[in-house]
Amino acid sequence: MKENFIEVEGLNIRYLEEGGGPPVLLLHGASLGSSADVWAGNLSGLAAHGLRVIACDQPGFGLSDNPTDPSVAYRTRFVLAFMDALRLPKAHLVGHSQSGRIAVSLALEHSERVSRVVVLGTGSLLPPLPGRGKSNAAEGEDGGAAEPTLAETRRLLEENVFDRTLITPAALHTRHRMSTGKNFRAFLERARARDKKESKPESKPLWQRLNEVQAPLRMIYGKEDRGDAAERTALAIELNPGLDLHLLRRCKHLVQWDAAEEFAALCGSFLAEETTGNR
Repeated sequence: MKENFIEVEGLNIRYLEEGGGPPVLLLHGASLGSSADVWAGNLSGLAAHGLRVIACDQPGFGLSDNPTDPSVAYRTRFVLAFMDALRLPKAHLVGHSQSGRIAVSLALEHSERVSRVVVLGTGSLLPPLPGRGKSNAAEGEDGGAAEPTLAETRRLLEENVFDRTLITPAALHTRHRMSTGKNFRAFLERARARDKKESKPESKPLWQRLNEVQAPLRMIYGKEDRGDAAERTALAIELNPGLDLHLLRRCKHLVQWDAAEEFAALCGSFLAEETTGNR
């Protein structure tokens, strides 16, 4: 695994890379402390499928610079700019949590740039349960009003991981380092931007548009994830039997941690299908 930096629209962007073959972009979620490092244990498993795996720190996360625009819309546009900087005309997209929306949105609006999509733990791409209203808690930006202590960082991780032995001292140290300083300031900017956002008439929910996605799509969720994930995946399949949707046991929100081998098999084989001509 190599660590590199590249300039994208005036920002210094960090990314991790391993393997060779069709490019795959791994997009982390938006919780405080998220970074390319959430994929560190997954790059080798995916690269073994003959893929060039790239995980970047999105602007405002990890070791990448903070942007002047903290919106999700900007981070969606950034993915294409990052691809341009790497001279990638087309790539597979794997989006965790909030970035699942980014991946699906790009597949809908820029289908010529997206080969295949894997969504991981994105609550807003599942239908709400009848009588319970909107439930996107599983992709929210976890974090508080003050910079977290090490103990608070551990607590937030424990809420997102089923197997707590995965929270090693090294993993905790990395997560905490990515939760403080300029990253915490960016987190507050994103929160302020959400609070100031004007309400708009609700358009068709993205979960109702999945059949419009031209790229092959696979969805993976943790059975023990919050936001009624298990019940909502069952409802999604009932409403749309054609969905390629997988529910993994003994997994919370960080499915790629709790089920690293199963994730690598499900994701890697699916993305490699285009290469082997089994599409």
